[in-house]
Amino acid sequence: MLSRLPVVLVLLLASWGATVRAADAPLNVVFIVSDDQGWTDYGFMGHRHIHTPHIDRLAGQSLTFRNAHVTSSLCRPSLTTILSGLYPHQHRITSNDPPLPPGKKGRAAEADPTFQAQRQTMIDNIDRVPTLPRLLAGRGYVSFQTGKWWEGDFHRGGFTDGMSLGGRHGDKGLDIGRKTMQPMTDFIDRSVTSGKPFFVWYAPMLPHSPHNPPERILKEYASVAPTPEIANYWANCQWFDETCGQLLDYLDTKGLRDNTLVVYIADNGWIQLPNKPGAAAKSKLSPYEGGLRTPLMFRLPGRIAPQMCDDLASSIDVAPTVLTLLGMQPTSEMQGINLLDAQARARRHVIFGECFEHNAVDINQPASSLRWRWCIDGPMKLIAPHAPNVQAPNELYDLAEDPAETKNLAADQPATVKRLEGELDAWWKPQ
Repeated sequence: MLSRLPVVLVLLLASWGATVRAADAPLNVVFIVSDDQGWTDYGFMGHRHIHTPHIDRLAGQSLTFRNAHVTSSLCRPSLTTILSGLYPHQHRITSNDPPLPPGKKGRAAEADPTFQAQRQTMIDNIDRVPTLPRLLAGRGYVSFQTGKWWEGDFHRGGFTDGMSLGGRHGDKGLDIGRKTMQPMTDFIDRSVTSGKPFFVWYAPMLPHSPHNPPERILKEYASVAPTPEIANYWANCQWFDETCGQLLDYLDTKGLRDNTLVVYIADNGWIQLPNKPGAAAKSKLSPYEGGLRTPLMFRLPGRIAPQMCDDLASSIDVAPTVLTLLGMQPTSEMQGINLLDAQARARRHVIFGECFEHNAVDINQPASSLRWRWCIDGPMKLIAPHAPNVQAPNELYDLAEDPAETKNLAADQPATVKRLEGELDAWWKPQ
């Protein structure tokens, strides 16, 4: 029958069929998760010195939320929220580590049998969490874990493939980005060959310390950074950006760009101390913008229109947004919204979060380790210390006028404080 049709019509029909098949094909999903990077530390966010051309380009191709926040300013609980769509008090992974044994720390603590047993109990929480890899497996997806990973062997998170085998932070997985990209690109190749849609978790330990960038990058900052410590951190940010470019270019080379959702977020913020290693007080582990704020991006050519957006967004929204885009229902426990829905964004007026101790107090009671709850309602941000653990007054900031959180307005606006305390208690009132 086709042989009797004009050649041009045959070609048009073939082209139409290919388009339909491409549109009907399941989307691939790639997460890029930065590790310990300040929200200002990108070219497109206005940094005068840090070069991030690949992430800048991704931001221009994405629905980019410049005012997004993670729910907690510590990597392990934050990463689990991104992957599960649950707040830390829901998934119960609130801290990086169990309680320290009396009189022990470092290697001595790691070798303590009670400490080891409690670490395994913390990891057990991931088995009951409906992670994205676990949910997507039901739709025929294969998935790959790289980089930062705290929850035991990669299989524990529902990944079908991965690099981390159970060590703290992610053991072999931490080679990604810093030493090689090949395990991840090999997985993408296998997925394409098998015809299966894929989910990739690219979470390298970058720009996270050690801040030991290649010399060729470091020399770009030696003359412009105020101190060597800051130069090393800035250079690590560019190093991370280079690896993002390698991943994005690989998707292009393989013809996967138009059928791959790319999600970008940082696990928590960072402000580098000027004269020694470590983070400044108002960044990682804190309830301030330096620890919580991050850009958040969703790129899908032809399906998601590029836009710079200042609507409130949270890492709690990532999983429900992805699931909805893939035609799946978020689980009943997920409290986030679909960020691709402008009306849902317009209806929202407040986001919430919680910050906990680095070492848990009681791994079975989230409130025992809680230090602060916080919420942002429009431009107003309330930081509410958890009195059993932090003896301090409430803090209230107008982020539109004071994004560095230098002027506490709590004493001047008691009605606003009371209203936002009510919002927090309606969300989660720890016992």
